[in-house]
Amino acid sequence: MNAPTVKTLRYAPLNLGRWLLWSAYALVLLAAPMIFNKGSGLTMLSQMGTVMLFGLSYNMLLGQGGMLSFGHAVYSGLGAFFAAHAMNQASVPVTVIPLVGGAAGMGFGVLFGYVTTRKAGTTFAMITLGLVELVFASALMFPGFFGGEGGVTTNRVYGGQVLGISYGPQVQVYYLIAGWLFACTVLAYAYTHTPLGRIINAVRDNPERVEFIGYDSRWVRYLVVILSSFVAGVSGGLSAINFEIVSAENVSAIRSGSILLFTFIGGIGFFFGPLLGGVVGILFSVLLPDYTAAWQLYLGLFFVVLVRFAPGGLGSLLMLLLRVAKFGQFGRIAAPLASIMLAVLVGVAGLVMAIELAYHATQEAINGTEKKLFGVLVDTHSAGPWLVAGALLVAGIIGWRLMRPAFTRAWDAAGAQIADRIRRGV
Repeated sequence: MNAPTVKTLRYAPLNLGRWLLWSAYALVLLAAPMIFNKGSGLTMLSQMGTVMLFGLSYNMLLGQGGMLSFGHAVYSGLGAFFAAHAMNQASVPVTVIPLVGGAAGMGFGVLFGYVTTRKAGTTFAMITLGLVELVFASALMFPGFFGGEGGVTTNRVYGGQVLGISYGPQVQVYYLIAGWLFACTVLAYAYTHTPLGRIINAVRDNPERVEFIGYDSRWVRYLVVILSSFVAGVSGGLSAINFEIVSAENVSAIRSGSILLFTFIGGIGFFFGPLLGGVVGILFSVLLPDYTAAWQLYLGLFFVVLVRFAPGGLGSLLMLLLRVAKFGQFGRIAAPLASIMLAVLVGVAGLVMAIELAYHATQEAINGTEKKLFGVLVDTHSAGPWLVAGALLVAGIIGWRLMRPAFTRAWDAAGAQIADRIRRGV
């Protein structure tokens, strides 16, 4: 007789931290329009949502798969065009229009991904760059579908109200974007725990070994491109709903480069990095232009400094600080960190003042020599403002040089204490 089998029941404790994080994420999405309830604020929040979703799709390629693409806007932009035409035909409810964009993006992912993923590394990047230029040129050559230079306009208010929702008010559009963003974020996170999500990490790190264990790395990359294209297409569909216009700019290399920049700023090594990068990117490209015409210079400087001192992006800085706080070492670095941040703020104030004075003197001299800086009206032709800007910049640099050794010692001591606790299992 066979021995009776014994079934063992295992209790898996509830991951409370994960539930709290996802609940906080949903709460932020729900509460954001209650805080930023002005028209411009709602518009900016809606743009953040679409860019965050676009960045999430791009990081499926770059951060998780190691595929540097210069043409990811192709899938988002083409999804937006198909979504706009679907709205013009009024055949699909607005709520599910993003699925039209996602289906279109996935379809072109199947088509273009078959070609682009035949190679990897630099060759893949160059092929995607050629692809985006090809699609951008086609957008101007075929005005029947792409609308020419004027693009395709649409109207999201059609089909009557459903439960009082017409998507006329911007707040309703925002909650539509937030709902799709949350759903796609959950699905994208779940994807990272699937066999495909795991094996693409292996393809990124060591494609030769993946081939040795029996997987075709090219088909793995191809499948990930298809999934990423779907999420990008959903983002494009939401963008079409939000702006009610889609143009050739949506499939341009400039847009592809922007999402690459934003994703790097957030941190490609972290799942939440693109979400953080989308927020910062919109603040730089949408909010900052209201205050200065030199916003692109500030974005470039911020990116260079971040790559120099935090190549892992803002996500790496956040996780390092959380790690220090988790092990109770934040008090050790608090004072040195505050001192060095104060020096940085003084230096940044001087740099910003110098840039604004120089920009006004060279590009906006026709408007007069006076300019308002930090609420004070200054004359760009007088020596006083320049001297103040120079003094602040020099003070910031000196403060940085003086405070950095103390911060480095405190940070190293905290790191050593954390390593010791980990080694002892405390």
